[in-house]
Amino acid sequence: MTTTESTAAPRSWLDELSGARATSPDYCVLSGHTAPAEPEDGFLIRLAEFRQVAAYHALRRKNFVVEQGLFAGSDTDDIDDDPRTRILVAIAPDGAVLGGVRLAPATAEDLGWWTGSRLVVDCGRRTRGVGGALVRAACAYAETHNVLRFEATVQTRYELLFTHLGWVALAETNVAGAPHVRMRWPIDRIERLARSTKAMLGQTLSELGDTPMTLGGNGFRGDDGAPVPGSDLVAACDAILPSMVERDPEWAGWCAALVNLNDLAAMGAEPIGLLDAVAAPTRSLLTRVLRGLGAASRIWEVPVLGGHTQLGVPAALSVTALGRTDRPVPGGGGEVGDELRLTADLGGGWRPGYTGRQWDSSSHRSGAELRALGRFVSDTGPKAAKDVSMAGVAGTAGMLAEASGVGVELDVARIPRPPGVELADWITCFPGFAMLTADRPGTPVNPVGPATTAVCGVLSATPGVRLRWPDGEVTHALDSAVTGLGHS
Repeated sequence: MTTTESTAAPRSWLDELSGARATSPDYCVLSGHTAPAEPEDGFLIRLAEFRQVAAYHALRRKNFVVEQGLFAGSDTDDIDDDPRTRILVAIAPDGAVLGGVRLAPATAEDLGWWTGSRLVVDCGRRTRGVGGALVRAACAYAETHNVLRFEATVQTRYELLFTHLGWVALAETNVAGAPHVRMRWPIDRIERLARSTKAMLGQTLSELGDTPMTLGGNGFRGDDGAPVPGSDLVAACDAILPSMVERDPEWAGWCAALVNLNDLAAMGAEPIGLLDAVAAPTRSLLTRVLRGLGAASRIWEVPVLGGHTQLGVPAALSVTALGRTDRPVPGGGGEVGDELRLTADLGGGWRPGYTGRQWDSSSHRSGAELRALGRFVSDTGPKAAKDVSMAGVAGTAGMLAEASGVGVELDVARIPRPPGVELADWITCFPGFAMLTADRPGTPVNPVGPATTAVCGVLSATPGVRLRWPDGEVTHALDSAVTGLGHS
């Protein structure tokens, strides 16, 4: 069993799936042939069907039991019996299975931590490139199926291959008497979301200058809302994506009120009114937007005080909310050692057309329930609070930590989430009503309306956002600052 190192530049997994031919020799993973040839007519990687699973298991037994002697009698284990396990196989044009690999969750409750294992290639056929393609396909499958942590334990002699494909070595270990290496495929889903939604803020907003109270002033720089100088007023402003206004105008109007009222709630302010600026190409679209905004105004009992309306132009919608409090809660009041708590309304479901991106917890609630949720921060008075926004739970936790001049570690198993919703979706979506608060350890919190609340993290001295897993492992989610606005 040998491998041959390639000197060619790494190819994408799409190249491998297409069976495109390399210009120089590639690795042959788990193949006994020293110089295997490429399959003559390419190959296709797909989820295995029943007969292909049997062929894959036969290849495994031949390789791991008979030829390598890593296992006695059989190499099957509990992962093979797990109904959640997925097997990817490489299929030749004649239907033969050239190789395969299995993927499965690592925990009883799927938290987005998966492993890849039992990678095998048929060493009796022309199979060069198949092993690398299976690894790349497994990585792609994991990333497109809400996996946040993807690892494999590979024989030491194949470490170079996995490193060549982008994997990171973690630690040496021993499996069945043979030296192995634990390796991880880096998944940057949370970081990509933060970059696309918040990373440009610090540099871009610097153009506003340093006039006193700009961006909310000392202690509220870049916060959910801004204290109005010389008063007990708090102002918040949010715009809705034009594409959302055009596609789902009533929901856009409702959300324009929701996100602004959440901003006031995060600062402990009682809402007193809304101002809207709305534009639409047709009267019908304009009416539907205002219908949604009006429904929100009535159920929250917060009047639309005025604004601006324009017809015959591209769709646009923004709302400003005004609230009142003499003790605004900052987003940057946390300290190292403070507990991070998520308080969220887990009821409802995905908004049609926005599965995995927008959770609708509010449209079915009564006004009394919504107003009770809005009083959570003012009733509890935490040291710091932020409502979960477009950056999701993970990104918003990073924003609270950044504003506090610290970092944050999230315990993935303790994050409250709706039943049946995958963790990766939940911590990267807009969750309707969800508040992150930081306070001293052990600070009691009373239940609030229909929300669920739980401590799910801690503020730390290490900048950025990290995820703690049930095995005690801590993985990277965000390196450091989310917005670049800095400590407020």
